Amino acid sequence: MILVDSHCHLDADAFDVDRAQVIARARAAGVTRQVVPAVDAAAWPKLRDVCASDDGLFPAYGLHPMYLASHRPEHLAWLRDWIERERPLAVGECGLDHFIEGLDPEQQHRYFDGQLALARDFSLPVIVHARRAVDAVIAAIRRIGGRHGLRGVVHSYSGSPEQARQLFDLGFLLGLGGPVTYDRANRLRRLAATMPVEFLLLETDAPDQPDAGIRGQRNEPSRLASVLETIAGLRGVEPGDVARATTANAQRLFAFPPP
Repeated sequence: MILVDSHCHLDADAFDVDRAQVIARARAAGVTRQVVPAVDAAAWPKLRDVCASDDGLFPAYGLHPMYLASHRPEHLAWLRDWIERERPLAVGECGLDHFIEGLDPEQQHRYFDGQLALARDFSLPVIVHARRAVDAVIAAIRRIGGRHGLRGVVHSYSGSPEQARQLFDLGFLLGLGGPVTYDRANRLRRLAATMPVEFLLLETDAPDQPDAGIRGQRNEPSRLASVLETIAGLRGVEPGDVARATTANAQRLFAFPPP
């Protein structure tokens, strides 16, 4: 099976000691491509270098809402320059986080709206973080681009089925990862079982969000196989069926170059 990890922070310091081995384990598990989104401007050069080390790694550049204290208004102009020069396959990770206290909502919206506009202007997909903020994310997507101006994925989706349907109507996909493997994640598991497969992407969010089989440990992209098996079981289909569909979805969204 050929798999795509649509969201993996392989540039994280947690992988500095064994990154080559992590990539090798991913390839052995069938994970041939990984999208590596950025979190702040200071991380862009390292992320670029990590992705340049392997032809299965693809960078996205953005400003994550959880790193709001690191962002400066001029970083949006820097991001435009990076996109023009580096030609990434996506903008992100960006979005809104209404879970963590102390993250100024107005500033979050300023950076998120600016990145949505860049994704629209460069005709790139956007990788969105939406924690307790799905309605606000949907409103921003509608305001800045709508169905014909923006496309992308809401990663580690945790919203309602109705919010999911609104995102589908806007042309957005949902990324599901380790949380779906936990028995108590009833709402998420019901969504994974019933959502249209053409809107589904697989992800690990490594090194974060380990699946139930490695609870409390460092996550890595080879664990995408566990996510795949869980979702296939919930849908009552063969893992290969989900693998083929989600890999095709990732290719359609990100337009990976030929191998």
